[in-house]
Amino acid sequence: MIIAAGGGRRIGGPEALLYRGDQLLVERALRIVRETGCDPVVVVLGAAADQVREEADLSGATVVVNRAWGTGLGSSLRVGLDALKDADVEAVVVFPVNMPGITADALRRVAALPYPEVLVCATYAGLRSYPMVFGRRHWSAIATLANADGGARPYLLAHKGEVVDIACDGIAVGGAVDTPESVVAWGLAVPVQRTPA
Repeated sequence: MIIAAGGGRRIGGPEALLYRGDQLLVERALRIVRETGCDPVVVVLGAAADQVREEADLSGATVVVNRAWGTGLGSSLRVGLDALKDADVEAVVVFPVNMPGITADALRRVAALPYPEVLVCATYAGLRSYPMVFGRRHWSAIATLANADGGARPYLLAHKGEVVDIACDGIAVGGAVDTPESVVAWGLAVPVQRTPA
């Protein structure tokens, strides 16, 4: 599941439409997920969803739109999990589009245990981050507890003894693009937005 719904208020444009060269971040995320063999792939859009659909090549992915994207990550997580409820999968890998340092190697590392009861978090310098893997057994409760920008954090804290931490230092970078300075640091550009986020 690729979460690409954020409006990027602090960075000046929707996260999905940030780009480097001729590639949008959402297209980069989709390419990385495909490299790992994850299937099906769900892309959760929100801010400027129509523009993202027009400009991004999301072929092969199930695209869903979180109309409540402004309420934070939790609502996007719920929409994505709901889109997967009938899929024949045991676990879902969650990958936010605004983390351009995540690599296919990191996704493969955290997705090595695709079981219904698994909870996995990538770590960087010992701190939990994305990508994360949620086994199907946890989906309903994660969706219920998911909140604003905390996403699955409340559920993970309540089940900390079950979470498997997988170090991804050296194969990925865990920082998010969430400030104008981070946009520059990653060599990204902010798109011209045609419609209000």
